[in-house]
Amino acid sequence: MTKHPRFLLACAALFSLAGCAKQNPQMPELKTEVGQLNQKLQRLTDLAIALEQQTTLNRQSSNGVYLLPAAKSAALLKSDIGQLEVQLIRVAPDATGVQAVLEIKNTSGQPLPPFTASLSWGQLDPVTGKPLTVDMQTQTITVEPDLLPGPVKTVEVKFNQVTVDTLGFVHLHNIVATPPAQPVVATATAPVVAK
Repeated sequence: MTKHPRFLLACAALFSLAGCAKQNPQMPELKTEVGQLNQKLQRLTDLAIALEQQTTLNRQSSNGVYLLPAAKSAALLKSDIGQLEVQLIRVAPDATGVQAVLEIKNTSGQPLPPFTASLSWGQLDPVTGKPLTVDMQTQTITVEPDLLPGPVKTVEVKFNQVTVDTLGFVHLHNIVATPPAQPVVATATAPVVAK
């Protein structure tokens, strides 16, 4: 008689352990959701770090504005042609590197005048987060006036010898307004009359 209750107790313990060993049918779905949340959290963390780096670089810059493709955010620039909001959009791989669109907006709403600027790009130092000047490249961009002038201008740009992953920074600097072309005025001369 004393063996029966012990036997029943042992059977009950085995059944409860068997129930614990049986996997909850919702576990794979929960693991997938947790994995997706971790990926989203990692992307947000990377974005926040890049945005902080971009802000720090621009605070320390005395010439131009830095854009970090990883920050996916605009930056403000005080220039001789007004306060500009500059953003890098549609960053994509290209046969020789990376192509993107540089969007430049006059924050006052006034039309942008024609100008030239230097555009440098390269990698960031993984330790300090500062631009590496060793392999940095530079090109000159020219922004021409539109038929209908406006406060926003987009410029297609190409960054050679980098990939989307290695393009750490873009630096827009040395903005100089270009004087408008003077119209050619034809002068009329009196015909020469032979005598």
